[in-house]
Amino acid sequence: MPKAVRKPAAARAPLLALTLVEKLLSAAMSRGAEFAEVYVERSTTTAVSLDEGKVRSAQVGAVTGVGVRAIRGAQVGYAYSDDLDEAALLRTAQTAALIAEGNREPGPVALSRTPLPTYYQVKQPLAAIDVSRKIELVREADAAARAHDRRIKQVMAGYADQTREILVANTLGHLAEDRQDLCRLGVSCVAFGKGGERRTGFYGGGGRVDFRFFEDFSPAQVGREAARQAIATLGAVPAPAGPQTVVLAPGWSGILLHEAVGHGLEADFIRKGTSLFAGKLGEKVASELVTVIDDGTVAGGRGSLNVDDEGNPGERKVLIEKARHLLDVLFGLGNADVRGATGGVADLSMAAPEVLDRTRAASAGPRRHRPGNRSTAGLGPGDRDKPQHVESLRHLCRTGRAGNLALGWRDFARRRLNVARRLSPEQSQ
Repeated sequence: MPKAVRKPAAARAPLLALTLVEKLLSAAMSRGAEFAEVYVERSTTTAVSLDEGKVRSAQVGAVTGVGVRAIRGAQVGYAYSDDLDEAALLRTAQTAALIAEGNREPGPVALSRTPLPTYYQVKQPLAAIDVSRKIELVREADAAARAHDRRIKQVMAGYADQTREILVANTLGHLAEDRQDLCRLGVSCVAFGKGGERRTGFYGGGGRVDFRFFEDFSPAQVGREAARQAIATLGAVPAPAGPQTVVLAPGWSGILLHEAVGHGLEADFIRKGTSLFAGKLGEKVASELVTVIDDGTVAGGRGSLNVDDEGNPGERKVLIEKARHLLDVLFGLGNADVRGATGGVADLSMAAPEVLDRTRAASAGPRRHRPGNRSTAGLGPGDRDKPQHVESLRHLCRTGRAGNLALGWRDFARRRLNVARRLSPEQSQ
């Protein structure tokens, strides 16, 4: 997918008057904090679900809030409010300021807009699309899945989107604003075979894209593919026990990377010494075939960001290169200040190579203090193509969504495994 071109962000009316933002920053610094930040978010979400051929729910919700953060050394004071009255917001800022001790008169903060890249451009906000059009997506997907094969007996379809507007300002004078639209359509099917056998299939997609995305990535295509996967695994036999050589395909296998590597590279865990990567900066940490990239710049990607939750432009970071060196860790401003680094990406998202498409969505609440997070992470490509990988295996298996490793990443617990079965070469196509 081609990278987007940097250009200045288009001007828009601020979510909060800039004069009030400056007052909040001053209030947050009033007891001697070294740094303060104001975060404003207005978010509208839509969720549609279909089951047993019926639309079970169609919901639209909105949330608006302001968070204020004050940092003094390694200590962070944080408070938030969904009351946008000036008096309420000033109390919020004064609460965050209590992390520091003393009194002082902070100087005025001169804010200037941060030039931002453009990794996505959704012309019409997804929140402005009529809900009836979103309902039609799941109905069309349901019909296509059921028509694919008479053995498809159950279909569940869901559509969700979010239009999120944010404003981030801090005492360094940085001001950044962005509108972040995100959507996804997904279908899950259950196929019934002989003797009561049941197999499931799942398919979906989306991103920071216009609603027109679903003209090419059609609901009918999504429904048929989910049904195909369910049918393909009917008759599969149990996979052999014991250690196995595994080829990680793009997609859900990225959960392994998410848990095994991603959390351990966050600076808060490294600073506390709870990560297995602590103290290993510059050392070899894995096979030379492994390159780990944290990338918030994929055009239209679910994990891409023009600006993160701390006001930093999205960027691409190589964290581990051919596993010979641990090149970087993921800082938020809190840990960056402690470790003498610069702030990094602050969105939580992981995926495997070529399908860099997961993201986090949340409101302006307590989660605003996340000292070291990620955007979209993936493994770099290997040195062999798909046929070479497949020919080297004794068994061909299709695995479903699975995951959950502890921070130490030694114990892997399969929370959800839809299918783990030996397949014939014909079934694996």
